[in-house]
Amino acid sequence: MCLKRLNYWKGDINRMKALVTGISGFVGSHMAEFLLENNVEVTGTIRHRSRMDHIKHLKDIQLTECELRDPFSVEHLIQEAKPDLIFHLAAQSFVPTSWNSPMDTIHNNIAGQVNILEAVRRFELDCKIQLACSSEEYGHVEPDEVPIKETNPLRPLSPYAVSKVCQEYLGYQYFKSYGLHIIPTRTFNHTGPRRGENFVTSNFSKQIAEIEKGKKDPVLHVGNLEAKRDFTDVRDVVRAYWLALEKGTAGETYNIASGKCYTIQEMLDLLLSFSSIKIEVKEDPARLRPSDVEILLGDYTMFHQKTGWKPEIPFEQTMEDLLNYWRARV
Repeated sequence: MCLKRLNYWKGDINRMKALVTGISGFVGSHMAEFLLENNVEVTGTIRHRSRMDHIKHLKDIQLTECELRDPFSVEHLIQEAKPDLIFHLAAQSFVPTSWNSPMDTIHNNIAGQVNILEAVRRFELDCKIQLACSSEEYGHVEPDEVPIKETNPLRPLSPYAVSKVCQEYLGYQYFKSYGLHIIPTRTFNHTGPRRGENFVTSNFSKQIAEIEKGKKDPVLHVGNLEAKRDFTDVRDVVRAYWLALEKGTAGETYNIASGKCYTIQEMLDLLLSFSSIKIEVKEDPARLRPSDVEILLGDYTMFHQKTGWKPEIPFEQTMEDLLNYWRARV
C-alpha cells in the first residue's frame, strides 16, 4: 500500500481517487454519494443510453462515457483516471434477463471485468479493486448449509450466477498471477430507494404506489412468493464495499448480508401494511423462473470480524423508504 493511501485511511487531507463503474445505476449512485461524503474524488463510467436521473443531483463527479466491453476504451479510461480505488459495479444484474439473453449477460459481465483488470495490469497501477459478485453464485443450497458461509459450494442456477462465478474466479486468477489487490464481495439481496423496477421489492412498491394514485386497478401481480431471501439496505452495502477495500485482505471473498431471512410473501405483507388500500394479490405465471433458488440466507461473520461491519438500517425502514421513493415518482 502506498504512503498516500495509508495517510488517507488515517484521515489525511490528501484525497484519494475512486473509479465507480456503472455509476448511474442503483448501487453506483449510492456508492458515489458515500464516496463524496468521505472526501474522495469520484470518476464514474456511463454509456450513451445510461439513465442519469439517479446522479443528476451529484455535482462533484467526473463522468466518462465508456463501453467496458471495448478494451481500447477501458485502457484510455484507466490511463486517464489513475484511480486508487475501483468499485466494479457495472453488470447485467437482472436474473430473468440472463435467461432470455444468456450470452449477452455472460459476455457483458466477463469481458468488461477482463478489460479493467488487463488495463490495471498493463499500467502497473497501484490500486485496490472491489468486485461486486453475488449470492446467486451459491445457487442450490441444501437445508443443512444455511446460513451460507463463504466456504459453501457454488452451484449456480442461472446464466447470471455463472457469470458472477466467472468474475470472481478471474479476480482470484489476477490476484495470484499478477498480484493485483482484488477483493470480491458476494452480496445477498439488497434494496432501497432507486432500486430498478424489474426487481421484486421495487416492482411491488411501484405497483402499490400506482394503485394508491388510481393509475392501476387494485390488483398486485406476483411470481414465486415462497422463495426466502436475505435483504440488506443498499446504503449499508456501499459502506461494506468501502470497508472491504479499507480493511479486507486481497484475494479473500466476503459475504455481505443481513443474516436475516424473509419470504417474498413476508416482504409483500410488510409493504401492504404501509398502505390503506385494499389490494388483491394475483399470481402471474410469466413472473415465474425456469428454476429458482429456494433460500439465500447469508452468514457475514467473516466480514464482520475483518472490518467490524454490520447492517444498521432496519428492513422495515428500507421497505418504507423504497415505497415512498415510488410514491414520489408515479
